[in-house]
Amino acid sequence: MSMRDLTLTLLLAVANTPAQAATEGPRLGQPLEPAAISALDITVFPDGTGLPPGNGTAVEGKAVYDARCAACHGPNGSGGSAEELAGGRHPLTSAEPDKTIGTYWPYASTVFDFIRRSMPLDAPRSLGNDEVYAVTAYLLHANGIIGERDRLDAATLPKIRMPNAAGFVWVYPERQPR
Repeated sequence: MSMRDLTLTLLLAVANTPAQAATEGPRLGQPLEPAAISALDITVFPDGTGLPPGNGTAVEGKAVYDARCAACHGPNGSGGSAEELAGGRHPLTSAEPDKTIGTYWPYASTVFDFIRRSMPLDAPRSLGNDEVYAVTAYLLHANGIIGERDRLDAATLPKIRMPNAAGFVWVYPERQPR
């Protein structure tokens, strides 16, 4: 059988497979109850929807950052082996742009979401909500966006206007936060 004939045979076999088999999936894992799915859904949206209770300041966040983040990202958000988080001086339109929180990120709430979901790299989701608010505040302060005593919580964080807020084009403009 030639490669062309084999390909046609496989395509016909797939085309004749009942649609129900395609919706069943590979039968891996086990179905989750809605409560279990809700426990896993920690998404925070640009408008702040999904932010949990808690709060923190940059002063409080520096201690958490030094203990849990500085080994990879360096002191004050730069100079480590991981991505620079602060200190960017070159805009995205320059020949060598810096992609720090201050030069790249369009929403402060998504900084919170990323830290809570993914950091620290060796123990994601291990920081409490107050610690995440505090580290977010510390990083926003390190980028000159907020003061070191500004308190972040679910009401104040979405109100922060990031320097690159207008730097993205929305595929769905009707969904863009105001």
